[in-house]
Amino acid sequence: MKEDKRIKRKVRRSYVVSTISIALVLFLLGSVGYMLTAALTTASTLRRSITLSVELDNSLDESRKEALKGEIASIEGALDVIYVDKQQKIDDAEFRRMFAAEIEDILAENPLRNSFEVVVASTERAAMDAMVDKLSALNGVVYVAYPAATIERLHSTITKITIVLLAFGGALLIISLILLNNTIRLAIFSRRYLINTFKLVGATKGYIMRPFLATAAKQGLWSGVIASLLFGSALAALSGALPEVVSTTELIKVGVTVGAMLLCGLVISLLFTAFAVNKFVNMKTNKIYLY
Repeated sequence: MKEDKRIKRKVRRSYVVSTISIALVLFLLGSVGYMLTAALTTASTLRRSITLSVELDNSLDESRKEALKGEIASIEGALDVIYVDKQQKIDDAEFRRMFAAEIEDILAENPLRNSFEVVVASTERAAMDAMVDKLSALNGVVYVAYPAATIERLHSTITKITIVLLAFGGALLIISLILLNNTIRLAIFSRRYLINTFKLVGATKGYIMRPFLATAAKQGLWSGVIASLLFGSALAALSGALPEVVSTTELIKVGVTVGAMLLCGLVISLLFTAFAVNKFVNMKTNKIYLY
């Protein structure tokens, strides 16, 4: 009787340990995946925030400005065209902050030019240079400017961050799968004699595997639920410092991440359990006792 209770406690303990292990791994993988997605989204937003400034001849009339806006919008790669009046530029608080005195006290007239701010689809250097050439050739355009140094630094930084996250996520995935496989195999190992008993009484492989897979499915779902709760708690803790992580747009990504953790928990648990049980089912009786 005491021996039976000891075996039951051992099996229960291994079940709990493997469930928590799977949950922690899912939490780490889900968090890294979420951070990678957030980084790529932020990178896309930053790229779209870079614009070309098309400086215009101040002698252009309104009809020519409208026509020019249409010509710019028709160029391939131009996503949006925004007109900025020179008076709007000089009244900008950030622009005025750069000067110690009022500009009107120094200059008799506004030295700035009217311009179009062009949002482009691609910030690659070749695409930007081609766009600049097309815009510069338009009648009424005096000068086209874009922050080349900023774009290069942005591309370099985004590339480095993406590579680091992908490398970290890939290494974590491989290590996690190895650890999970060993954890589940150890949990099944503690029940190898039960598997052998089923074999000795003539049970089929499907009959033996069925209860183990049912338990694995419950274990995988519980692991996914625990990982989701940990993930939600982490986001709630971060919401004070980073409110954007729980914004309406980010909630979709959170839902996808939670769903992925639940699905991965179920699939991983079922897959590794099937492999482990199948190994002991196919193992000869004398080897089980020597294993």
